[in-house]
Amino acid sequence: MRAIRRFTVRTVLPVELAPLGELVQNLRWSWHPETMDLFAEVDPDTWQRVGHDPVALLGAVEADRLAELARDRRFLRRLADAADDLREYMTAPRWYQTLPEAPAAIGYFSPEYGIAAALPQYSGGLGILAGDHLKAASDLAVPILAVGLLYRHGYFSQSLSAEGWQQEHYPSLDPGGLPLSHLKEEDGTPARVAIPLPGGRTLHAQIWVAQVGRVPLLLLDSDVAENDNAARDVTDRLYGGGTDHRLMQELLLGIGGVRALRAYCRITGHPEPEVFHTNEGHAGFLGLERIRELTEHRLSFDEAIEAVRAGTVFTTHTPVPAGIDRFPAEMIERQFGGENAWPTVPVERILALGAEPGSPEAGSGAAVFNMAVMGMRLAQRVNGVSELHGEVSRGMFQGLWPGFDLDDVPIGSITNGVHAPTWVAREVMELAGQELPTLIERAQGWESVQKLSDEDIWSIRGKLRGRLVDAARDRLRASWRARGASTAELGWIDEALDPDALTIGFARRVPSYKRLTLMLKDPARLKELLLDPDKPVQIVIAGKAHPADEGGKRLIQQIVKFADGEDVRHRIVFLPDYDMNLGQLLVQGCDVWMNNPLRPLEACGTSGMKAALNGGLNLSIRDGWWDEWYDGNNGWAVPTADGVEDPDRRDDIEAAALYDLIEREVADRFYDRADGTHPRRWLDMVKHTLSSLGPKVLAGRMLRDYVVDLYTPAAGSARELSKDDHGRAREFAAWKLRLTRAWPGVRVEHIEASGIGDTPELGAAMEIRATVALGELSPEDVSVQAAYGKVGVHDELIGPSYVLLSADTTGDDGKAAYTGVVPLDRTGAFGYTVRAVPDHPLMSSPAELGLIAVPEEPAGMTNGTLR
Repeated sequence: MRAIRRFTVRTVLPVELAPLGELVQNLRWSWHPETMDLFAEVDPDTWQRVGHDPVALLGAVEADRLAELARDRRFLRRLADAADDLREYMTAPRWYQTLPEAPAAIGYFSPEYGIAAALPQYSGGLGILAGDHLKAASDLAVPILAVGLLYRHGYFSQSLSAEGWQQEHYPSLDPGGLPLSHLKEEDGTPARVAIPLPGGRTLHAQIWVAQVGRVPLLLLDSDVAENDNAARDVTDRLYGGGTDHRLMQELLLGIGGVRALRAYCRITGHPEPEVFHTNEGHAGFLGLERIRELTEHRLSFDEAIEAVRAGTVFTTHTPVPAGIDRFPAEMIERQFGGENAWPTVPVERILALGAEPGSPEAGSGAAVFNMAVMGMRLAQRVNGVSELHGEVSRGMFQGLWPGFDLDDVPIGSITNGVHAPTWVAREVMELAGQELPTLIERAQGWESVQKLSDEDIWSIRGKLRGRLVDAARDRLRASWRARGASTAELGWIDEALDPDALTIGFARRVPSYKRLTLMLKDPARLKELLLDPDKPVQIVIAGKAHPADEGGKRLIQQIVKFADGEDVRHRIVFLPDYDMNLGQLLVQGCDVWMNNPLRPLEACGTSGMKAALNGGLNLSIRDGWWDEWYDGNNGWAVPTADGVEDPDRRDDIEAAALYDLIEREVADRFYDRADGTHPRRWLDMVKHTLSSLGPKVLAGRMLRDYVVDLYTPAAGSARELSKDDHGRAREFAAWKLRLTRAWPGVRVEHIEASGIGDTPELGAAMEIRATVALGELSPEDVSVQAAYGKVGVHDELIGPSYVLLSADTTGDDGKAAYTGVVPLDRTGAFGYTVRAVPDHPLMSSPAELGLIAVPEEPAGMTNGTLR
């Protein structure tokens, strides 16, 4: 028989051990080794058996052992010290408290969070990044309030069939067995949020709180008695179900998330967020909920949009259109229209926010509703997650700002980072702590890595590689048994992998663009590398395909079948069920982290950062973060066959380059033991990698960038627009409406240039005079700029510079004369033009309104060569 319901009975701790409960409930333990040591001391055998899960530990340890610990003075002293350390961590002023204009609180919304394996609420990079974001915020005391969903079955556990086909399992998670607590009202009842659904239904959710150091993470759970069966299943599993199910998840995350956040602030007295950070489009409905709040506060829809946009940051994580959530417009119309409509938020305005450029903007004619497009329209600040991804995103979404060059599209970038205390091996942290105190938390002083001895680094690398080999053998044995092999058939696993051999790691989600099987392009060549008698290479692989991705599952099967070969299975292994625990083993134990996506489809890819901080070297296509931080000495860049349109031929070329690099450079350097002990040239690269990448790849650096470049300016804008009961928002909305209506009357009519003679020379100055028709607008509404610089073969300006022109005279006919000086600051083909764009102090970018006026014909264009 199967139980119809499961729950966790928690142990009652003796009063002397009460601080142990505090330590367990705060997920800071997941990146604090000293607290983990304390948990291990509670019951070492049980600690190993429960997979280092503190909540499970307290549920499994015997009462007699707890009573014994309650009498152990040494343990109680350690427990008191750990509890005091946590309280100090939670209250001491840190970097954020030194900032004068920073927001009082930031709401951070994400569909998944990778905090610890004991809280399996993540599927891949987006969730792991969100988890690192929260941990870094805690370390820096950034007042983030995070919001997500609590999935009762998490993502999925992965195993392999006898044929190597991925199989999914969805273990039931009981919130009572997780490091969570209910958010409760003052009367002790669980706090609830509710969202009306079409057909008179309502989606209810309770709120769980995970304490991530200083950061509260609110997780909404629809498995409550008030819901019908379909509504109860909304938070059943991560990225499961069909389109209707996905829409309800995103309604709960965005709309329900704002309501949960309001409830938390009301109950606890926490400051309300001034800034809302939308981590990918899944949470985009939060903007609609905030519009609803403001329109019920007597703002118009347009005024509410301006107030919402000012304080919103939107981060896009996908470089491919297929990764963006798009819903049929009629689904959105059913949700927000008819009897379910919000009285102050017209459904046609909602549809317009999600309409893709070039499609009808309202009504049933809008074929799809694009969540990323809505997210960008409702955020004044938008960013990608690496410099290259920012460039790709500007190309993907350029249609939202028609008429503007790619470089003018207001999508910036902040390159991701990783939380070192989570991902860096304890041995590495301790070595850094001994030799370079507090280095791992700083952005300066990393050049002192050169002081570390080769012997110490090589000794630690060997220890971490050996740990990975041991764990890989255990996982490999369990996997083969699950596939039907008998113990008698698995003796070879005792010799699988070599703790002294060059070890390459490859662990990713398995969409096609990440090219899991590129290494199999030439199986014979790969075997030569694996079986080289003098310079053997071994590869440890992990990754999950989405349950609905049959193509991804086939890729995994191809890898598994190759790795099953008796001649190579001791040199290449696929380890199923890639999770945070396995991820830590891999990034710590591998000598080389390999990444070969189809450029430029990797938004960032942070696993290589984690490997680098552990003394590993990167072997990667120049995509994501590696494109901007590879310097020729901190790893290897796999050449790309850009421009080759045949995908098979491109894969052939890039796979051949990968094989060559491994054989002729990577393996050669790893096995170059001139003095018979250490590969000194290899260790020189390791030291250079640590010193050059260390300060860049930290999540602390990333979060400082968010705070300084996005959160603080957004808070300033939000405060400005909320002044005088949102009077400034009303004024700004009215200005935008007036300007948009009048813009068709703005024209650049005439341009003259003088002062450069017949042979322009470098260093000269060109005087520009332009006549601009302003129509019903005034010069204060418009910025007129000269754009100048290098020109291409079709007279297009390439990466132009801009100089502001001054309004000299304004005639009664609505035309104004503008003048300025353009410096001839480069030699070669040179060109210029003039443009007019809207101008208002509350705009964050000249392209914000998507309005621009340029000459209809090139007027006064100069394509001379400067000497």
